[in-house]
Amino acid sequence: MTKHIAIIQGHPDPLGNHYGHALADAYSKGATEAGHAVCVIDVARLDFSLLRSKEEFDNGVPPDAIRQAQETIRWAEHLVIFYPLWLGSMPALLKAFLEQTFRPGFATPKLNEKSPWKRLLAGKSARVIVTMGMPAFFYRWYFRAHSLKSLERNILGFCGIGPIKESLIGMVEAKDSNKREKWLRKMHMLGSKGA
Repeated sequence: MTKHIAIIQGHPDPLGNHYGHALADAYSKGATEAGHAVCVIDVARLDFSLLRSKEEFDNGVPPDAIRQAQETIRWAEHLVIFYPLWLGSMPALLKAFLEQTFRPGFATPKLNEKSPWKRLLAGKSARVIVTMGMPAFFYRWYFRAHSLKSLERNILGFCGIGPIKESLIGMVEAKDSNKREKWLRKMHMLGSKGA
């Protein structure tokens, strides 16, 4: 069964020449070869400002780039989010994008609406791929994957997205070419399955 897949590339460098970009490209290639419809949101290439107040978060009008990203996410059945671990968390630009995108009225009802609470993105699944310099088991064991768990619970799960799978890729600077190729093949396979 084919799916509509939105790939969210969360690396803040617009040059697009990092290992995380190659992983996303491999996933996208596997998905399109298998007949899935794929749309890519490259956060580093979007024009949007930071949210600076609760009023702006609750009632502000999203910029055009964010509205287009929301339409892509609304269209998608499966989200795939790629980002590098920076200072133990996602890069600030990706966090700013998520704040702009997953606002009331899109991800959850506005607080002033009288309707019952609804998770407006229910029925979608997700996979989060995080690259990092440390060993992945250390991030999961010692740091308890805190930033990843926050994304899964407080953003994706909060608005109804699930199930959520994850792929943690550690020691990316030290990986030899065979290990890098193995992960690229794995991303291609996951893309072909729409997983």
